[in-house]
Amino acid sequence: MKKLAIITGADGCMGSEIARAVAIEGYHVIMACKNLQRAEQKRKWIMSESKNEDVEIIPIDLASLKTVRAFADEIKRRGETVALLMNNSGILEQEGRTITEDGLERTVSVNYVGHYLLTRLLIPQMERGSRIVSMTSLTYMWGRIYFPSFFKTGCRGFFWRIFPYCNSKLAITLFTLKLAKELKDKSITVNCADPGVVATDIIYFKMWFDPITKAVFAPIIRTPRQGAATAIHLLLSPEVEGQTGTFNLSCHVKKLKRKYTEHPLMEELWQRTEDVVRKWL
Repeated sequence: MKKLAIITGADGCMGSEIARAVAIEGYHVIMACKNLQRAEQKRKWIMSESKNEDVEIIPIDLASLKTVRAFADEIKRRGETVALLMNNSGILEQEGRTITEDGLERTVSVNYVGHYLLTRLLIPQMERGSRIVSMTSLTYMWGRIYFPSFFKTGCRGFFWRIFPYCNSKLAITLFTLKLAKELKDKSITVNCADPGVVATDIIYFKMWFDPITKAVFAPIIRTPRQGAATAIHLLLSPEVEGQTGTFNLSCHVKKLKRKYTEHPLMEELWQRTEDVVRKWL
């Protein structure tokens, strides 16, 4: 039986590149996606590129925790062991603040809380050697988490969509680092992947300064395939077997400052998130 790999947001630019690489290695790939029409187009492309027909789509909306639970229940029903979990999906709101049916700011739900819940639900389906990778971003450095506004509004005070994005990327980073400690004795590895500055819609704001942004970042902008490389390395490379609790950029470990590895809110964030998702656990 083929090993199972789950990639959230596998219909996106980097997500589809990750799914393609995993499919080439012969995994049974589950594309966990919201946009099913786009996902089907990517699925056909992935199968063509990889010559692997064992690629399927299971719907999930990380802004709806009930769909996260339904997704995890389907995986559990099948009884397959999850070898790879790629928490890839991410958004940067194009308009104003949006509150989900769960009372969460949507960026926070998609980039962090939905992945937190999905990961926690799938861990019982994992075994020694399973790998979890979370897509984070260098923007974690500008993240600030204040309770309870983080969950409800994404940021404290004035809302600008970059604020909840940075805050959510800090949250997924802290969660990943703590989870690595929690699962170390189970020999399940958990790591962060920073794609760098990638040519996706996320880096543009549809505002007057977009041409300036493009010009400034042009020398370092990566293609989606280049951006996906670090995550792929962490998922598939034998070189990182046993490596856990690390932050990675350009396929290398980047040492984090102590204020992140021992962040004063790491424990509180975990406990408060547990409270938010408790009914679905």
